[in-house]
Amino acid sequence: MQTLSKIWLFCVLLLISSVASANLTIEITRGSDQALPIGVVPFAGSEGLPEDVAQIVQDDLERSGFFAPLERSAMFDRPSQASDVEFGTWRSLDVRYLVVGRAQQTGNGYELQFDLVDISGQRPMISETVTASGNDLRGAAHYISDQIFEAITDIRGAFSTRIAYVTAQGLGDNMQFGLYVADADGRRSQQVLTSDQPIMSPAWSPDGRKLAYVSFETGKASIYIQDVNTGQRVQATSFDGINGAPTWSPDGRRIAMSLSKDGQPEIYVLDVANRSLDRITESNSIDTEPAWSPDGRSLIFTSDRSGGPQIYQYSMGSGETNRLTFTGNYNARARFSPDGEEIFLIHRSSRGFQVAKQDLEGGRLVVLSESTRDESPSVAPNGTMVIFATQQGGSGVLSAVSADGRSSFRLPAAQGDVRDPAWSPFLN
Repeated sequence: MQTLSKIWLFCVLLLISSVASANLTIEITRGSDQALPIGVVPFAGSEGLPEDVAQIVQDDLERSGFFAPLERSAMFDRPSQASDVEFGTWRSLDVRYLVVGRAQQTGNGYELQFDLVDISGQRPMISETVTASGNDLRGAAHYISDQIFEAITDIRGAFSTRIAYVTAQGLGDNMQFGLYVADADGRRSQQVLTSDQPIMSPAWSPDGRKLAYVSFETGKASIYIQDVNTGQRVQATSFDGINGAPTWSPDGRRIAMSLSKDGQPEIYVLDVANRSLDRITESNSIDTEPAWSPDGRSLIFTSDRSGGPQIYQYSMGSGETNRLTFTGNYNARARFSPDGEEIFLIHRSSRGFQVAKQDLEGGRLVVLSESTRDESPSVAPNGTMVIFATQQGGSGVLSAVSADGRSSFRLPAAQGDVRDPAWSPFLN
């Protein structure tokens, strides 16, 4: 009975419940005191466009935590190209960088010209023309944000990536669950699956084209793989017991998961092409929530083999397993940073369950979030932000915190709960 109770506890921790929404709305909850002052001037000729491109760029940059945009109301000069910039004017406003641009309609689309100007160095850094189809102004704006972010920080921008998340609405037998995909800022959401049974644990393939997830639509947990664009899907596993926590290998050829088909939940690896299955762990404990290292040479996972949930690492080459976390009595759902030097996880502190990071070389663990009921962290592909689920006013929302903990934002739904976010890889 004790073993069954432990399995049930882990299932409760893994199971999600949520409510369908259209777009998520960003609320900046904490800014960084080290953010760089930047101005994003409204693009000339943008009046009447279906999207305010400059506002989208400004919001992207502010959300990153790296930049502190100047309010539009403080802009008493609004140039549209680098040659029109009066450097003294913007220095008096304490602006380090300035984005200016212009927009015009061309046939069925738009042409956006933008310049990034270094005010301190009095020089243009970027001058580029971007074309966009009639329904993809937001995509063009995110692309511009990516170019600006990388030019200043030397870090690839992740504003053009996407997030997946799960929702549910209704009560009791009338619950409806949905799997959604949206831009990284929560906008342009699209429902890719709906079900009257729970959906859990979406995970992106490395090329960003597919999602693996858990669905209970057949009356028991099964893992599915679905093409995001076409909707085509296949059932990957449907063993008795737990089929949970799928995660793709970096080469896209394998999926690690937690299965209890042989008794206790253990970590297995599925070959996607031939459906062969290899068992990775074998213990008397609960092993779940696997995640691949960026080089594909190891897996980290959550196990209670030390008496409570802690993070362990399994080497695919040697077969050795080592414990990674020792701070506190609860550490779970770990994910690697893109460079493989850190892991991000849920740590139980004196305040509750919070997002934390641990340096793998030194073992130092640092709490990043200020909320206290966090779960399901997912790392941006450039390693600058971590998105996770938490509670606000009794409802589930998505939040994100910078990798240094200095800034954060929230993406609440219009109504109800939202859970289990997954940040996509770079899409090109």
